[in-house]
Amino acid sequence: MAAGDRKTNRWLKAALLAGAAMCAIVSGSALPAQAQAPNIGAMEPNLPDDAKLLLAANELVYNNDTDKVIARGAVQINYGGYKLVARQVEYDQKTGRLRAVGNIELIEPTGNRVYGDEMDLSDDFANGFINALRIETTDLTKLAANSGERVNGEELILNHAVYTACTPCATNPTHRSLWEIKAERVVQNGRTHTIRLEKARFEMFGKPIAYIPVLEMPDHTVKRKTGFLFPQFNYAQKLGLGITTPYYFALAPDMDATVSPTILTRQGFLAEVEFRKRFHNGLVTLRAAGINQWNPSSFDENTSDRRDGFRGMVASEGQFRINPRWTFGWDVMLQSDNNFSRTYELDGLKDRIHTNQGYLTGLGRRNSFDLRAFYFDVQDADPDSKLERQQAIAQTLDHEYIVPQPVLGGELSITTNVTNIQRDLADFYSLGASDRFRGLEGGTTRLTSELEWKRQFIVPGGLVLTPMLAARGDLHRLDMTAPAGYAGSYNTDDSATRTMLTAGLEARYPILATTANSTHLFEPIAQIYARPSEDYAGGLPNEDAQSFVFDATNLFERDKFSGFDRIEGGTRANVGMRYTGTFDNGLRLRSIVGQSFHLGGVNSFATDDLVNAGANSGLETDASDYVSMAGIDLPNGLSLASSARLDKDDLSVRRSDTSLRFDGARFETEITYTRIAAQPDYGLTRNASEIQTAAAFKFRDYWSVFGSLTYDLRSHSLSRNGVGFSYDDRDTVFSIVYEQTRDKSNSTANDWSIGARLMFRTLGDVRVGDTTLTGFE
Repeated sequence: MAAGDRKTNRWLKAALLAGAAMCAIVSGSALPAQAQAPNIGAMEPNLPDDAKLLLAANELVYNNDTDKVIARGAVQINYGGYKLVARQVEYDQKTGRLRAVGNIELIEPTGNRVYGDEMDLSDDFANGFINALRIETTDLTKLAANSGERVNGEELILNHAVYTACTPCATNPTHRSLWEIKAERVVQNGRTHTIRLEKARFEMFGKPIAYIPVLEMPDHTVKRKTGFLFPQFNYAQKLGLGITTPYYFALAPDMDATVSPTILTRQGFLAEVEFRKRFHNGLVTLRAAGINQWNPSSFDENTSDRRDGFRGMVASEGQFRINPRWTFGWDVMLQSDNNFSRTYELDGLKDRIHTNQGYLTGLGRRNSFDLRAFYFDVQDADPDSKLERQQAIAQTLDHEYIVPQPVLGGELSITTNVTNIQRDLADFYSLGASDRFRGLEGGTTRLTSELEWKRQFIVPGGLVLTPMLAARGDLHRLDMTAPAGYAGSYNTDDSATRTMLTAGLEARYPILATTANSTHLFEPIAQIYARPSEDYAGGLPNEDAQSFVFDATNLFERDKFSGFDRIEGGTRANVGMRYTGTFDNGLRLRSIVGQSFHLGGVNSFATDDLVNAGANSGLETDASDYVSMAGIDLPNGLSLASSARLDKDDLSVRRSDTSLRFDGARFETEITYTRIAAQPDYGLTRNASEIQTAAAFKFRDYWSVFGSLTYDLRSHSLSRNGVGFSYDDRDTVFSIVYEQTRDKSNSTANDWSIGARLMFRTLGDVRVGDTTLTGFE
């Protein structure tokens, strides 16, 4: 064994640096795609000046006659993070050549591994070659070549090279990737920063599917370069086959753009452009798209899709970080009609309702601030845009502050909300005997502020007591048209104020029971909230407290309404039991059961409301319906969860949601059954029941088939169904999906669609339509 430093062991320096140079020769030679080439290091590695060299070998020979230094037998060189192993290393001081032979392996500091049978380099590293080259990178790609050579200090040449990605090989060395690229020559030019493939073939399943005589592309040092991207494909029922050929423009280090022309066989030429500008603290995106439809008559009659020939949109999105606590941004879209982006399935803009908004948010250690402005773009096929005109144009401000220091030993919080709403058209409909005023024509502003104090005590014996006090005030500006035919008493003044004072107490008594192989926690809970009746109950606009479902999740909420526009008033008690059980074998149990009681004052859930929010909710009587939730998780991957609301008199099911899920190594499925009893006062005149199911089966390694459906049990009809299959080994992803939606409102232009995706890791991703299936994340 011998040790030294770089200044005194010239040949050892040559040996090690030659090995590192060999890695430099080949590490960047993996075949690239779209400027995704692996790193091609400098010829001489970046080694620290004080790096120490360690050499181990069975035999070290100095031949003074031939001026050669030879290390034989299990040669190991460790230097500056590089590790070189070979059967023999020989350095010729006369010619300045270094030669290593036999099972050569070089490990870089980055973790890349380079293998070869023979290496020969000049001592200035400007020229050299290695035979039987093989590289394994840390990102699990592989490269093999008959030989690698460096010429004139600037060109790296690989002869008869094969490149592939093989993530599964990390755990299964016998796995063979579905694809590989073969080229007679791969030339990387360090001066022009390009990589040229000569006589390259792309092969799948061992068969060539594409031949490229010559292809030149930028190397890893070029981060962005103008040029064509992978083509995209899509197919939709009324649009036909679409072929998109995106072209990327690298305008500046902080600016780029993509032009995406699409030919649709049934509708013509769709042009789309996207411009991106990056700042030191954010990003701005501008998009535009347009088409002059060839065949509008292929769409349904009396729809906006059919009415217009030229259609288009412009959109912008911005995200800026003012500092670590404050951000602002926007997401806006303007289109020629109300359904263009959805019909042509523009990425990020095709949702049923596109929420245009601008925002300013701040988050501190004990406070939060959120200011937003909304415009809801309803994308349907109605040429009159009635639903969009019924949507509110809203501005909201939310602020929450928790006082950092305890107040009277407890926590004091302040919640503030400001909401301003303007609506062009009243949102009113009748269903059976129920009239619902979801939105009134005109404008309104509400300022809400609430203080809450609470403190927890644990008394001897383990009883947990939490007293609380709350005070809330609201100030309303009212400039809305009064609802005609409303059964309640609507306040027609220009303004209104209301207050609410609450005193409450929660008592919990956790009981822990343990056995030899399980733990059980029983927690009886009782709450009481004393407060006056709600001011103007049902007499003020209700914009944000319309969606109301009474179940186990909100049994113990102080105010069970979903928003600020309604306040729960009157004295109320909530009682129930919470249970959690865990077993050593992995079995887990959980449940909640309870009931709520109205004790005094006016029951807010029994009063008139513009949308009948409390009607048939189970809380409109002095004693509420029973609510419960239970779940079980088995160690084999099977889980069952169910929640229900049972009638307080006869225990009939008023609402239930039950889901069964199984997660296995090869099979996973989930079935959800929902049943809602008729709620005529709320607008549901008949019982509703539905089954949703989704399943996936891996019938072979990396291959799977999946599907989902939604079935309406009341009407005995399929609402939605889809099926697909995929291959995914992380290097190659292939999937194809068919989905059909039965849209009774004619708000979609396409009743069914087919999507496909083909992705090769490190090369690119080709998509045809949308490959996400409803029911799968």
